[in-house]
Amino acid sequence: MLELLQTWLQGHGLSESLTFYFSRGIAAMIVLLLSVIVDFIAKRYILKSLAYIITRSKTKWDDAVLRQGVPNRLAHLAPAVVIFVLTPFALEGMGTAITFIRGATQIYMIIILMLVLDSLLNTLEDIYRGFRASKEIPIKGFIQITKIALYFLSAIFVISILLNKTPFFLLSGIGALTAVLMLIFKDAILGFVAGIQLAANKMVSNGDWIEMPKYGADGDVLEVTLTTVKVQNWDKTVTTIPTYALISESFKNWRGMQESGGRRIKRAVNIDMSSIRFCNEEMLERFGKIQYISEYIETKKSELEEFNKTIKADNASLANGRRMTNVGTFRAYVKAYLLNHPMISKEMTFLVRQLKPTEYGLPIEIYVFSKDKVWANYEAIQADIFDHILAVVPEFDLRVYQNPSGSDLRGLVQSTA
Repeated sequence: MLELLQTWLQGHGLSESLTFYFSRGIAAMIVLLLSVIVDFIAKRYILKSLAYIITRSKTKWDDAVLRQGVPNRLAHLAPAVVIFVLTPFALEGMGTAITFIRGATQIYMIIILMLVLDSLLNTLEDIYRGFRASKEIPIKGFIQITKIALYFLSAIFVISILLNKTPFFLLSGIGALTAVLMLIFKDAILGFVAGIQLAANKMVSNGDWIEMPKYGADGDVLEVTLTTVKVQNWDKTVTTIPTYALISESFKNWRGMQESGGRRIKRAVNIDMSSIRFCNEEMLERFGKIQYISEYIETKKSELEEFNKTIKADNASLANGRRMTNVGTFRAYVKAYLLNHPMISKEMTFLVRQLKPTEYGLPIEIYVFSKDKVWANYEAIQADIFDHILAVVPEFDLRVYQNPSGSDLRGLVQSTA
């Protein structure tokens, strides 16, 4: 073709040297025109047809391929392939120009292929995110380390083309740079190792509620990446934690609570110990009118009277034998009240216990589980329970302990005045 073009140009009176360059120039323009036409056809017709087919298919994975732009990036290869293949024919006899153009085209194709593979990895992550396992075993960190390897290899190929060396020649010199590379990619390496441990041990998954005070994190895990874990706190701020910190340091994961049948209520009411006393008949008669413990009062009275008869206890002193106390009766009431509460789980741990006395009084601790795990609802249930308990304490001739307030001190001054 070039010979025919040269002959035609010479026939119009051009010298041999001019016909050589003119023929190559015209051929190069034809190749460029062909590449433009191929690019137009690929993007205008082939891509549109492909998009039409994908959007109407029943499968979902091809939608992810289209969404991540894989076909669009592949289309950029079409004109590059035309230029790469036809340049030696169009510029025959111009070795330097052929080498330069084909080298530049190779670099362009490597970059496009890198971007295509990058989009395919994004597609893989997008498809995997639709599976239930993605919440338990996130793969974002593995995708990122694969991308780093992809970018690194692409850079090696590009440099090998620029230096006119084989990629293996460059890779053989990487050993000397190992220490430098390890320093540069220290966080990535630590994050990759941590990501494997997190995934293998199922320590953290997307959606988990974690608490890590050192980093000010208290909320849901948004994503686990190669170097960081993003946590959205309850005030909607986002905290980033180094991935390896979840391996080397302690943190609290509330997943067990979320997967269980309830949410724990663990709180104590401190009773003023000076208000604790044995129950007399008047108190027992009054307590017996409380519906939740009326049967308990009768049963307990009979049990203690039988025991005291057995040991022949002298009723002249309440210290002799076994007696009911107002704090013990109060504890029985709290237990009965919670057993009848519709939002307290009866299948999980259920305790109303007396803790060690302190300078702040005698703690009566409630250790139960709310059926509703939604935070706002849980707080409302807990508040309602303790509103009732605090209000009912005086009914048992008990007092809740609290440090003296200003009104207490004013009352004391007035009483002594």
